[in-house]
Parts: sequence; C-alpha cells; structure tokens
Amino acid sequence: MLTIGVSRCNIPVTFPTKAPATRARCLVGRLSAVQAKALSEDSHTSKNAFDKACCLVGAATVALTLSVSPAFGAARLPPIDNDPNRCERAFVGNTIGQANAVSDKVLDLRKCTLDGADLSQKTLAGAYMSETSFKGANLTEAVLTKAYAANSNLEGANLSNSVLDRVDFTDSNLKGANFTNSVITSVVFTGANLEDANFEDVLIGSQDAKELCTNPTLKGEARIQVGCRK
Repeated sequence: MLTIGVSRCNIPVTFPTKAPATRARCLVGRLSAVQAKALSEDSHTSKNAFDKACCLVGAATVALTLSVSPAFGAARLPPIDNDPNRCERAFVGNTIGQANAVSDKVLDLRKCTLDGADLSQKTLAGAYMSETSFKGANLTEAVLTKAYAANSNLEGANLSNSVLDRVDFTDSNLKGANFTNSVITSVVFTGANLEDANFEDVLIGSQDAKELCTNPTLKGEARIQVGCRK
C-alpha cells in the first residue's frame, strides 16, 4: 500500500501499490469552478465529504464516503405544474437552496421536450425531470443535484463537467451520453441504457462505480473508464 499526502487537502490518500496510475488521480485542479461551487454549497454535503471529493477519485482504488441517498426513489410526486411556461424555466434554472427544500417552487420539467437545448452551466437542482426529452442537449457543467430524471431521454446529451449528485436515472435512455469529467455521487442508473456512453475521466467513488458496473448496458471502453474489474 502507498500512502501519500495530497496538497491543499491535508488528507492522506492510500492506494494499493499495484493500482494503475491512471486511477490514482487527485481531483484538485480537475473540478471546474461550477462543480466546486455546487459541491461546496450543497448543505447535504458535509465539509469532510467535500474535502474528500476534492482529493479522491474512486473506481476500486479510492474510498469516497458521502452519506447521501437519492432524493426521490419511489416517493409519490405531486401533479405536474400547470404553469404554461414551466418548460422554459429550464433555461433559467434554480438554486442549490431550492434542491434542499428552501424554496416552495420546484422546477418541474416533466414531459418537456428540450432536445438540443443549450442548458450549459444551468442549475437544475431538485428538478422533476421524469419522462423528459433532453436528446442531444448541452448540459455541460450543469448541476443536477437531487434531480429526478427517471424514464427520460438523454440520448447523445453532453453532461461533461456536470455535477450528478443523487440523481435518479432509473430506466432512462443515456445512449451515447457524454459524462466526461463529471462528478457522480449516489446516482441511480438502474435499468438505464448506457450503450456507447462516455465516462472518460469521470470523478466517481468506489461504491458508486461498483453499482454502475452492474448495469449490463455498460460495455467495452466505458467499463474501463469507470474502473469495472471485469
């Protein structure tokens, strides 16, 4: 085992001596300003957890501990918002505070069609996004903290450098989605189609990687990128 100190974090990081060097990357310098801000402002992410998120990247070589859980699961959702402009609110987004129940107005994007939409750097925290189409959408550096996106279509969507914290992608179409350098913590991919998805340089904890690797549609290069053992 090899234990090293990581600059700026003061957290000893222990790696197996035979671990591939490509998996032993510190996140310092790799988190975008948007990603770092989103993680630091989320009241459900403790300072200790954030410090670890700034220093550790998982697969099977790093223990990233975040005591969080998906936001919605099987919870009953309220009726769809009758605001005729609710889908347009995606281009405005909301705040991390709204994801933590500070606001009484939820971002409701259910059954909206946002194909090809430019939602880069938008905060969609706590949003209801089930049965929504984001096909080919630009979600670069978007913050999806606690978003519920089950049964949605994100085929070919660009989610690079995004923050995917406690997002529920159950049974969603993520074929060809780009997750390059995204932060993935406690995300549900059960039943999701991950065919041809790109997870290059993804920032993911070991437990999250283990669960992601159980998805049968995660194949080839993507399994290597996530750090699957087989």
